[in-house]
Amino acid sequence: MLSNADALLLVGAGVLAGIVGTAGGITSLVSYPALLAVGVPALPANVANIVALVACWPGSALASQPELAGRGAWLRRWALVAAAGGGAGSALLLSTSAGAFARVVPFLIVIASVGLLAQPRVSAWLESHPSGRHRLLLPVGLFVVSVYNGYFGAGAGVMVLALMLLTTERHMARANALKNMLVGVATVVSAATYIAFGHVDWRAVVPLGIGMFFGATLGPRVARRVPANILRWAVALTGFGLAIRLWVVPG
Repeated sequence: MLSNADALLLVGAGVLAGIVGTAGGITSLVSYPALLAVGVPALPANVANIVALVACWPGSALASQPELAGRGAWLRRWALVAAAGGGAGSALLLSTSAGAFARVVPFLIVIASVGLLAQPRVSAWLESHPSGRHRLLLPVGLFVVSVYNGYFGAGAGVMVLALMLLTTERHMARANALKNMLVGVATVVSAATYIAFGHVDWRAVVPLGIGMFFGATLGPRVARRVPANILRWAVALTGFGLAIRLWVVPG
């Protein structure tokens, strides 16, 4: 049973997590440890974290309207891919061990973080070496990361942000807004699956989600004001930090 102090801690952690995640960072770097800190076991904490993350979607959408203007058709197209991946990932979690990806996840996050730092050079190389194979990077990459997002999720935002910068949008704040929407779609589908077929600890989800909603209305404004290179390095460094933590303490 969560105490009032635990609930307040989760609200505060949710605000911070919402700001960090929707500004380009890693939401679960804050929210998942907070759930563990108030006594929620690892697997229920993972599920509660994903369900609470749904609250970031409307909050970031409200705050990112300038960056999302004119991108409705694009988002509807790729939201279907993200939704399919999120559903597949949550189904995978419900049918397998939560620790199955424990040793792979840190490497995925490191690759995404390195990709963020190398994005300007990689993008220039892709432009100078046009190939039909590059067109597969967005659909395949988005589906695979969305599967992971539905399964565990920590670091998925960094992976999608790197993917957006490499394939779709070079401007950091606009790429971050697109990332927030696609990750949100995958998260909504995953959360719906857990609610329908799994067990959700609503005592933890509600305060965490409330905090995340308000934090998510601030994150895109932060991304809009922070210089792209500073934001790129900040996100990459938090990615490296999370990878180390998950390697030392898997899952």
